[in-house]
Amino acid sequence: MTIAVCMGSSCHVKGAKTIIELLKEKIKANNLEDKVILTGTICLGQCASGGANMKIDDEIVTGITRENFDNFFAEKVLTKLK
Repeated sequence: MTIAVCMGSSCHVKGAKTIIELLKEKIKANNLEDKVILTGTICLGQCASGGANMKIDDEIVTGITRENFDNFFAEKVLTKLK
């Protein structure tokens, strides 16, 4: 699985750096280092969302915040890998 977090200015302001740190922590805590490639990407064209945006393989996921991160990770990452 490849997770590409938007590094554009809008997502940066909406907490992309925090989301990247949370992703790193969860990937390590769940021993997924050999299953997940974490990278950055340019704008995904979803700037109106309420949080950071990313692309997981071919799916664009929008509006990720610290508050909804755990649900996002369980639904979009763990269910696909475990």
